[in-house]
Amino acid sequence: MSFDFSVVWSYSQLLLTGLLWTIFITVLAGSISILLGIVIATTTLYGSRIASLPMRGIIFLFMGTPLLLQLYLLYYGLSQVGIMLPAFWTGVIGLGLHYAAYNADIFQASLKAVDPGQMEAARSLGFSRGATRRYFIIPQAVLTALPQVGNNSIILLKDTAVLSVLGISELVLDAQRAISETYRPFEFYFTAALLYYVVNLAMEFMLSIAGRKTEEIR
Repeated sequence: MSFDFSVVWSYSQLLLTGLLWTIFITVLAGSISILLGIVIATTTLYGSRIASLPMRGIIFLFMGTPLLLQLYLLYYGLSQVGIMLPAFWTGVIGLGLHYAAYNADIFQASLKAVDPGQMEAARSLGFSRGATRRYFIIPQAVLTALPQVGNNSIILLKDTAVLSVLGISELVLDAQRAISETYRPFEFYFTAALLYYVVNLAMEFMLSIAGRKTEEIR
């Protein structure tokens, strides 16, 4: 058996388009997961029991079930109750919710790690309990959690490949489209893997820079 990577060049635009969609989905879903993760973590720790219990349920549900099953439930399950989500937004929201649960767990640990003395110091300066959390505790916790949340973002990037089962255009699905026309699975899957690896390296580089900047701020 011989390999012919020259055929990949003919489909380079298709693969690059898929890669751009993969990055775009990662940014959207990652933003949702971070913002929602902070909301879930703060509500769980500081909210009332009535507010915190549903948030704990969200963490348990999305950390305890497979991502693929969650996507199927969102896409096919919601349609049975009259809620029709486009496949693209089903994928983005599904990924965002899935990783929000993991990020919330990280943010909770970071919030608990902030020195309790800071609350007392801020209160002695006249800050309310809510203002102290908003301006002092939560920002510090977010900075502490940044490396682990960044690692989750890298994993999220790779999990965008799961969205191909919903027919969402991203790198793996576009590679499969090229394979269906050329019957060259190794060449296109290898190229897709290489593109994922390059983006992962770029994300790790940016996270290392952000980590150094965070240490300087702290």
